[in-house]
Amino acid sequence: MNKNKPFLLKPAAKDYLWGGSRLNDDFGKEITINPLAETWECSTHPDGQSVVVSGEDAGKTLGEVLHLHPEYLGTHPLQTMNGKPELPILVKLIDAKRKLSVQVHPNDEYALTYENSLGKTEMWYVLSAGKEAELVYGFNQDVSEACVKHALAEGTIENYLNHVAVHKDDVFYIEAGTVHAIGAGVVLAEIQESSNLTYRLYDYERTDKNGKPRDLHMEKALRVMNKVSSAVPRQPMRVLKYAKGCAGELLMRCKYFQVERLLINTEIYRGLTEYKTESNSFHALLCIDGCGVLFGESFMLNFFKGDCVFIPANSIPLKLHGKAQFLDVSC
Repeated sequence: MNKNKPFLLKPAAKDYLWGGSRLNDDFGKEITINPLAETWECSTHPDGQSVVVSGEDAGKTLGEVLHLHPEYLGTHPLQTMNGKPELPILVKLIDAKRKLSVQVHPNDEYALTYENSLGKTEMWYVLSAGKEAELVYGFNQDVSEACVKHALAEGTIENYLNHVAVHKDDVFYIEAGTVHAIGAGVVLAEIQESSNLTYRLYDYERTDKNGKPRDLHMEKALRVMNKVSSAVPRQPMRVLKYAKGCAGELLMRCKYFQVERLLINTEIYRGLTEYKTESNSFHALLCIDGCGVLFGESFMLNFFKGDCVFIPANSIPLKLHGKAQFLDVSC
């Protein structure tokens, strides 16, 4: 009988200068660094690995567990990279108290050739947004390399960028090559390829905690960016599908990952909700609101807002109880 059981993860944390305190205040992270900009909730990336904090593998990194149990990843082609089993995604929570740099990520072909890394296509799900919150998404007109260099030298690059208003519950797909930035006052979940490649194009002449200008990567950014104007992204039509005690909707499906939003409320009928996973992929279950209990054969795990649960492929049958919302990430 299959005994693959879910386990809880503790994230790696990042103190980038634009971060705030919302991940501690709103998601109960209890992480002492300040500012707290990002938590890498489900990650095997060497720049920040998640750590298992429940079950028989507690204390090991997620990477160590997956190398001991590659079957936990499943059989989807994305679960094997460079000829060995690897977690192909990274799940983050991000608190942008201040705006992030204008930046771009390379695609897989460029990243593998020049950086020995995956590229970085990502998706954002907005958890909270201030009244004037916005993000940058691509250019508002076609640009050339000379145009971008001149605008950067003159400090006018923002005149060429699409500025998009942001609201709670919005979804944005940021394909590799798209120039982008998260604006101030936004808290979001980011699902991305397992990569930490970021080429900063413009950073408002900010300095780091040591008073030094932050590194820019103009030449690399110019090589990988999409210089054709981008349409302002519109929110996709989403349909909630209801069942007894739960509802769900597909937020994004691309070749790198699939993300669904799940809502459970078993209080309304005092029962348990069946949680079904596809057998060919792991699932990362990120609780974005509420709390409850995950049940299985000889298994019980309490979860709270901000927790991330790793569910191995071919997991034991599971049920949920409580009142909560999740992002369910798979490949």
